[in-house]
Parts: sequence; C-alpha cells; structure tokens
Amino acid sequence: MSRHIFEEEFEELAILEEEVDTDDQRDLMVFNDDFNTFEHVINTLVKVCKHSLIQAEQCTHIIHYRGKCSVKKGSLPELKPLKEGICEAGINAEIV
Repeated sequence: MSRHIFEEEFEELAILEEEVDTDDQRDLMVFNDDFNTFEHVINTLVKVCKHSLIQAEQCTHIIHYRGKCSVKKGSLPELKPLKEGICEAGINAEIV
C-alpha cells in the first residue's frame, strides 16, 4: 500500500515539474520592419543568438514574409540579454 502512495506522489511531482518547465519557456520574437536589411538581421541573429548562417537566413525570411518569427526559446533570464542585443542593433524584438 505504501508503494502505491509513493508512485502517486512521484507522478504528481512529475506533472508539476512539466508544468513549471512549460510555464517558464518563452519565445524571443523578432518583428519585420521597413528599414533593416536581410543582411543586417541575419548578421545580428548569428552574433546575438548564435544561430548558424542557414538558421539565421531562414528566420529572416520568415520575419519578412510572415511579419514575425520566434528566433529562440528559453527562460526569461536567458532571453533578456538576447532581446537587448537585438534591440541595440535596431531590430524590434519582444519576449512573449
């Protein structure tokens, strides 16, 4: 009987852990504008987010054609310096 209770508690903890993990995850969203070049956005994503060239190019095309793109997922403390770096480069970004 005590083993059954332990298993239930373990399952409850696992569920709570999953909820914390998913709640903590956010998106660093970059938005399209009419003045930054593809090259500038690509170079910024490579420099700030450590994207590969191909990944940065793909994100930049999505930003251009869809108006926005999630360029990184993570916790608020992880994404905050990345957002600041992107914004310092003159590109509009938000953590959502």
